[in-house]
Amino acid sequence: MAELSNQLMVVAVLAYLAAMVCHAAEYSFGNRSHIGRAATRPARQLVGAGAPVVAYTPPADGEPSADAAPGDLASAGEPVPPVGAARPRDRGALFGRIAVAITAFALAAHLGTLVTRGVAAHRMPWGNMYEFILSVTFVGAAAWLAVLSRRSGIRHLGLFVTLTLVVLLGAAGMVAYTPVGPLVPALNSYWFVIHVSSIILASGILLFGAVPAAMFLIKTGHDAGKRSFPYSLGKRVPAAATLERLTFRLHAFAFPLFTFGALIAGPLWAEASWGRYWGWDPKEVWAFISWVVYACYLHARATPSVKRTTATWIALLGFATMLMNLFGVNLFFSGLHSYANAGM
Repeated sequence: MAELSNQLMVVAVLAYLAAMVCHAAEYSFGNRSHIGRAATRPARQLVGAGAPVVAYTPPADGEPSADAAPGDLASAGEPVPPVGAARPRDRGALFGRIAVAITAFALAAHLGTLVTRGVAAHRMPWGNMYEFILSVTFVGAAAWLAVLSRRSGIRHLGLFVTLTLVVLLGAAGMVAYTPVGPLVPALNSYWFVIHVSSIILASGILLFGAVPAAMFLIKTGHDAGKRSFPYSLGKRVPAAATLERLTFRLHAFAFPLFTFGALIAGPLWAEASWGRYWGWDPKEVWAFISWVVYACYLHARATPSVKRTTATWIALLGFATMLMNLFGVNLFFSGLHSYANAGM
């Protein structure tokens, strides 16, 4: 079962990579992209004096709507087929749907990786840094598909979500891989399930929330006229207001879970295991730092005088502290929580 888990891990990473490529194809070759418009651009037609010109604005998700009325010129200055002509098929929409299907397949393989590893270890698969990364990325991918099922207009974010998943899973396999083994004695407690599960759920949602947060800043810069990288990536993502609302809702949902796991269940488990609620252990300190930063983000987001861009930068700072707690503390610090090769 341990070997099957390793094989399914490879399948999941390759599937996420394939989904990322398909999302990139949608991003680059859809009818709304620069390359896609160049490929589907019809020949310019002469319009007689006094002939009406109807503007056509493509929908937010890049798929043509049934009631859209084409005219001689698009709202972006590109010509579209005249009235009565067949509209070019948006190849990007097909790539996007394929990418979502592959992501769902990757999620199934990802789940299989966790289940088979748990069966092999005869415990919940959350006992070390490698398993923790597997679990957090699984929650992030599941949250992405759940939100996408309700709001298909954000599908272009899939390129950046799958990129994040590939990078983190690749890092887990190359840096943090640990053979299947039993838990260290300190983790043999019912608090193991309560504390770690809440942290995994919160961290996975915060991982997903970092993507629209970063794209909101990029989209805002693009709307302000910036065209250099990375602001050029903001051309096809959803509206800045949509990205900002999604960022806030994800963080507002995850923060209470993180508060319970880090500041309530964690200290209670520490008192039961080590006889104290707080010991200034590196992981405890960085978890508290992350909690303070995310609390500052939510406070800034609720304060009318604070700009949305400023609040979003705070959210990304919180995600950076989460990465430090995950990789830096486990790999470079020693303490009661330094279980990079044994447990979290």
